[in-house]
Amino acid sequence: METPIDFIQQNLRYLTLIFGSLVLAFIISLLLAPPFIRILHKYKIGKQLRDKATTGEEAVIFKELHAKKQGTPTMGGIIIWGTVIIVVLLSSLSTWLNITDNSLFQREETLLPLFTLIATAILGAIDDYMNLKGHGKTKGIDLKPKFLLLTIFALIGAWWFYTRLGYQSIHIPFIGDAPLGIWYIPLFTLVITATANAVNITDGLDGLAGGLLAIAFLAFAVIAYFKGLLVLSAFCTVIAGATLGFLWFNIMPAKFYMGDTGAISLGATLGVIAMLTDSALVLPVIGLIFVIETLSVIIQISSKKLFQRKVFLIAPLHHHFEKLGWAEGTVVMRFWILGGFFCVLGLLLSTV
Repeated sequence: METPIDFIQQNLRYLTLIFGSLVLAFIISLLLAPPFIRILHKYKIGKQLRDKATTGEEAVIFKELHAKKQGTPTMGGIIIWGTVIIVVLLSSLSTWLNITDNSLFQREETLLPLFTLIATAILGAIDDYMNLKGHGKTKGIDLKPKFLLLTIFALIGAWWFYTRLGYQSIHIPFIGDAPLGIWYIPLFTLVITATANAVNITDGLDGLAGGLLAIAFLAFAVIAYFKGLLVLSAFCTVIAGATLGFLWFNIMPAKFYMGDTGAISLGATLGVIAMLTDSALVLPVIGLIFVIETLSVIIQISSKKLFQRKVFLIAPLHHHFEKLGWAEGTVVMRFWILGGFFCVLGLLLSTV
């Protein structure tokens, strides 16, 4: 019986690719960020605080907590997905020149997550642009059309996975594979839209979403590796490395923000990778902070509509703790700690 050590020894070449991709993406992202931040400052591409909360009311508490962040450069997600594209192209070029044996652009493992990253990044960039120009009721694409566009994209992906790739079941930890048939399509759609929106909701404090995303992508790099998806594992580390380079300048006080072009695209891509690795039920554990943040918004909106009262001082949950008096850095670091704990738990669940 093959042991994990035997498996690792047989795949030493891929381990080099995986770790090398992480380091290269981190360095490129780190080098690109400063000049990119200067460009954002030069053209005054700064965040505009929303006037209204998700419930339609005036965002009074939010403005009180974050007034000082008005005008901080945004659309930093371009650094992340831009770095990913650069690293993938470099790996393809090095393979073509016979410098290395493996390209990160592989139809079976990385084409779909790469396409997802770019396509949803464009949607997020449009949303960010509308925010900069002050268009829309909430300074950006309104919630319903944005959700509709994400849903349409997810449905297309679901159809591709179901009809072209033959995905029709889901792995349940401790139980095994459960056949879903046509119900795989709504499950896929739910995973992609929910993850994209959950990351977007969580992206509200300096470094919060970036740190949690880096942890999540590293976790899925491990999952992909032990499922034999070695190139996908390297792709996950590329995203993690690029995110860490971004995070270097995004931790408090943030030099720039990820924006929707980063949050939505990284969330959707994380969902696609979870489906590729048959880890849909592990994803909510690894990303439990994202889940909790989203639930806090749902609970708040539902309570205000049904009972005309708030459960939290302000939603999402990270702002609630801010309003309670926790320092922003304290909220972020504690959420990172919990995110790391849930990541380990999710990795354990992925093995059963």
